[in-house]
Amino acid sequence: MHQNSYLVGLIGSGIGPSLSPALHEREADRQGLRYLYRLIDLDRLGVGPEAVGVLVRAARDLGFDGLNITHPCKQLVIAHLDELAPQAEALGAVNTVVFEGGRAIGHNTDVTGFAASFARGLPDVPLDRVVQLGAGGAGAAVAHAVLTLGAGHVTVVDAVPERAAGLAGSLNRHFGEGRAAAGTPEGLGDLLDRADGVVHATPTGMAAHPGLPFPASLLSPRLWVAEVVYRPLETELLRVARERGCATLDGGGMAVFQAADAFRLFTGREPDSGRMLADIAELAAPAGAGAAGARG
Repeated sequence: MHQNSYLVGLIGSGIGPSLSPALHEREADRQGLRYLYRLIDLDRLGVGPEAVGVLVRAARDLGFDGLNITHPCKQLVIAHLDELAPQAEALGAVNTVVFEGGRAIGHNTDVTGFAASFARGLPDVPLDRVVQLGAGGAGAAVAHAVLTLGAGHVTVVDAVPERAAGLAGSLNRHFGEGRAAAGTPEGLGDLLDRADGVVHATPTGMAAHPGLPFPASLLSPRLWVAEVVYRPLETELLRVARERGCATLDGGGMAVFQAADAFRLFTGREPDSGRMLADIAELAAPAGAGAAGARG
């Protein structure tokens, strides 16, 4: 027997404009549920990401049913959980915590969310050689999703070389040697010359971080471009990529499918992802666009 009332939240930094509350609450309303989704913003609380453990314990003690976790806490939260689902353990990143019987269990719906969005939006693109920018919590999930979808090889590029190398090593251990490598921002031009497509998994393009993650001149029409940022839905990277003839995928689908998977984990009920895709198209329309997260 399902319960009919839920209290969930999102822990992260600068999450005020997140669409997660609206996505979850709209779907809950359609299913006749009482569903409160609260933002727990580190910046507004004046605490650092290391406070995530205290916040998770407080939410559990206050009767929350679950939490979403976003930047910069997806990896830090793991030390404060009782159990990890296999996907989250393989990734070393958690974006969803479910409280069951006093225990906090970590999941990752970013992987399944990106995979579902990619399969829907770029179903027939070549995947022999993929370049990914960003090796943080979202980047780890997206790289796993790309390899799960059948990519032959992924080169991870990050401003912090050790982070790129760490993710590439993790991917090789999980998917088999030779499936991933680390690259440098300086070598991006050569990498894109040989790539089928590029996945962008850094905050660049959000209102708080405007601009392009790399020079527009590196884009050619044979490349596909997949974005993780969803506010705005059309980042500068996507706009320039479309102008140059690239097939593109915005971050809205990932936001919806990861939210749908989290909703299912929180409630045990099946969400209607089609209705949620319509929701995000409305919620993220340019008139309401502001700062936002790819991951919230």
